[in-house]
Amino acid sequence: MTERPFADLTPETVLEAAESVGLKPTGGFQALNSFENRVYKLETEETPWAIKFYRPKRWSDAAIREEHAFIEALAAVDIPAVPAYRFADETLFHHGHHRFALFPWRPGRTGMLETAADREAVGRTLGRLHLAAPGRFSQRPTLDVPTFVTPAIATLAESPFMPPDLGRPFRDVAQRLEHAIAENLAAIAPATLRLHGDCHAGNVLFDGTRFAIVDFDDCLNGPAVQDLWMLLPGDREEQEEALAAIMRGYEVFRAFDRRELRLIEPLRALRLLHYNAWIARRWDDPAFPRAFPWFPEDRHFRELVSLLQSQEQRLKAPPIAVAQR
Repeated sequence: MTERPFADLTPETVLEAAESVGLKPTGGFQALNSFENRVYKLETEETPWAIKFYRPKRWSDAAIREEHAFIEALAAVDIPAVPAYRFADETLFHHGHHRFALFPWRPGRTGMLETAADREAVGRTLGRLHLAAPGRFSQRPTLDVPTFVTPAIATLAESPFMPPDLGRPFRDVAQRLEHAIAENLAAIAPATLRLHGDCHAGNVLFDGTRFAIVDFDDCLNGPAVQDLWMLLPGDREEQEEALAAIMRGYEVFRAFDRRELRLIEPLRALRLLHYNAWIARRWDDPAFPRAFPWFPEDRHFRELVSLLQSQEQRLKAPPIAVAQR
């Protein structure tokens, strides 16, 4: 049976949901680039908003409220994160079977980390964010092998799109990576923080004056380096230069444990497996075949196995080195 969790999320439903929490929509709205949830820019008589409808069964209400509380705590100490709209002392709302939240619209562009100064500025923001984020979430996951790697390997190995002749090569390399990721995490035993969790350039918004971190939907417990490594560009030399700039900003506010640099490649392997498994799990949602038409192709899975084998070699190389300040 095809999963259509948002099939009845019509324009009328979106507008009715906004009206139910006291807003006065004008009728103008625009669908934004979101697959896991559904997000729209909503025009109202006062100001535009982002209205976000959560995928059913992904997070509990308590987990979503924990995300909202985290963002509110960051904003309270002037960290540039966008807290959810609070109405009648609530931030998570229900309309029919849909759960939704509203966020003030922040104009700006994403993917703007082009200079050392940009990276230093984002590093300062992340240093302050992590300084304000000790402790652990109680309702959100922890970045570990049992949660993010082992289930991903099973999902991909059992996918109907996996070519029969690739089943064994995939399992072999994936299981070696699983062991290597676990081994590196155990060896470093990094301190655990509350993290953004999905901090890539697409979630860093620049309004011409300062950067803001947006979309905390994947916030979780994990090591600080998880919020840094996805901001790094292409080859090794570029990554070292970019990381040095991010660190210069970051360590203005918070010391960074250099041992965590050894986790960059293991975490890259974790994401490669988890991301592909995410697409596989959501394939019955009609939005996914439209967005990722290449996923079921034989060629994609052959390239995936090749990427995993290359990543295995990257894990054997010395970690990126950044001098201590």
